[in-house]
Amino acid sequence: MPFLTLSHIQKSFGGTRALTDANLSLHAGQVTALIGENGAGKSTLVKILSGVHQPDAGEIQLEGQAVRIDHPEHARELGISVVHQESVVFDNLSVAENMFVGDRPRERGWVSWRTMRQRAAEVLKQLDATFDPDAPAGSLSIAQKHVIQIARGLTRRARVLIMDEPTASLAHREVEELFGLTRKLSAAGCSVLFISHKFEEVFDIANRYSVFRDGASVGEGELAASSRDELIRLMVGRPVEQLFPKTPPELGEPLMRVEHLSRTGEFQDISFDVRRGEILGIYGLVGAGRTELAQVLFGLESADSGSIEVCGRRVAVKSVQEAVREGIAYVPEDRQTQGAILPFSIASNLALPNLTALAPRGWWSAQRETQLADEWVETLKVKTANTATVVQDLSGGNQQKVVIAKWLARKPKILILDEPTKGIDVGAKRAVHAVMDQFVHRGCAVIMISSDLPEILGMSDRILVMRRGRVRALFTREEATSEAVIRAATDA
Repeated sequence: MPFLTLSHIQKSFGGTRALTDANLSLHAGQVTALIGENGAGKSTLVKILSGVHQPDAGEIQLEGQAVRIDHPEHARELGISVVHQESVVFDNLSVAENMFVGDRPRERGWVSWRTMRQRAAEVLKQLDATFDPDAPAGSLSIAQKHVIQIARGLTRRARVLIMDEPTASLAHREVEELFGLTRKLSAAGCSVLFISHKFEEVFDIANRYSVFRDGASVGEGELAASSRDELIRLMVGRPVEQLFPKTPPELGEPLMRVEHLSRTGEFQDISFDVRRGEILGIYGLVGAGRTELAQVLFGLESADSGSIEVCGRRVAVKSVQEAVREGIAYVPEDRQTQGAILPFSIASNLALPNLTALAPRGWWSAQRETQLADEWVETLKVKTANTATVVQDLSGGNQQKVVIAKWLARKPKILILDEPTKGIDVGAKRAVHAVMDQFVHRGCAVIMISSDLPEILGMSDRILVMRRGRVRALFTREEATSEAVIRAATDA
């Protein structure tokens, strides 16, 4: 019998359904890999298991008994511990203090530092850790900080260990050390949930698999009886041609050419071009360097080497102002903190990148501001009573339209879109895709970064695949298949 079971879990955030029918079984002494594209619902499920969110429907059973995980502390009391991709430790505290944060042993009402150090040393010895309980956490490597998180769970006698992309920032040797520790915990009877995009790691460490797609479980079983290609098919599983009809492009000369672009620690030796009338899709998993590349192209960060040409002329894009002057616009992934000023009106948000046009001789015209806003609200079909509505009162899809509109109003040559339809509904996605299609048919170009594989396949004329900061493949629309793109993006 499974140690922990989730049955028919549902969870929505506003109008977005994150989980529609999620099922998962974890067995004592086994490692189960949770696999799925970005946005498949994996993170939401982890937050439900760790007590951060409550499910809207469904049931959780622990050792055959129905439970409700009320909050993170309750999850820890039940023996559920999480190792996050980003190490959650306090650098200014010692290892022992981090292990017992919020639960320090006491004697007669006072914290017993001696007992805490002793118990910390015992747990670290159990994990074969080589660092001292009194060592400051800030002096340790990322891998060692992961060990602290695991040790923290063991101080509470963790029976379920959730490892959420734990190897994303680790070197090969550190990954092997972490896997050795995982096998040791599993052999001791712990149920481990391992979340990773890397298929070679999944087949190396896991016994079982569960695949999520669009918030629902689509397959589970023993990894020994499956294959990488089968898991990829389960992950993808959608006829993208039906979801994203695209008008055939009329391609022209390159509008942007990038050669041997590098930024230390982010990406290396990136070369590509994007042509007039083209949508160039950039696909990659967490840590691929896609967003960092976009930020360099827009002047938010500087490259260490390489060159950028716009319309056949080499340019130095060292600031956002220079990028905008060269006809480059950028819509960031996080529209609420980076793309829009939420307390400002629609009209004010559209005005910000267009001040020169709205005040050509230094005199501000409220009438021109209103006319500009009205024009783009109508063009992009933003659902609002009027352009005085503050952006934070709009739906996610309409917020995204406003962010895109403020840059389209500048009439750029090249539009960089980072996760353009993340977190918006199907109707809003169609509207954004229509805007992209219309934009390139005016002789411009789009660079679209997306973790949504069907979107990448459905909207791109060519697809650049990145992995670990490097270009791994460049596919034409005809060459690209779900399996080929996933294979290039992973270490499979």
